[in-house]
Amino acid sequence: MAEVTIIVEFETLDGKEAEFTRIISDHARRTLQEEPGCKRFEVIKPVDDDFRPLPNVVVVNELYADQAAVIAHRANPRMKPLGQATAPLLRSRRLIMAATIGGAAADEGKRPEELSAANDD
Repeated sequence: MAEVTIIVEFETLDGKEAEFTRIISDHARRTLQEEPGCKRFEVIKPVDDDFRPLPNVVVVNELYADQAAVIAHRANPRMKPLGQATAPLLRSRRLIMAATIGGAAADEGKRPEELSAANDD
């Protein structure tokens, strides 16, 4: 079964980006720690052509092992409180969900929680 990529673009309300970024970054960290089917969860700050941060825009890029891992993620008890905490901070949310095609093998390398000084070459 194909890996599933989820990309979400969030537009925050004025003055709410820092709070939203803090909440979503904690969610990303916890998802990677608690859900073995989550292979990647990045919080990304888009920039313009001159590399200036775009105000009020935050993107997440997630990679799940398969459809079952996405279903398990959606069933995580943290999801409802997350939605309640972030809804008042957002102007909009755009979701893209897709089957991953080709590219580098997702199982190359180590997950962040597996890294330590002992892994240094």
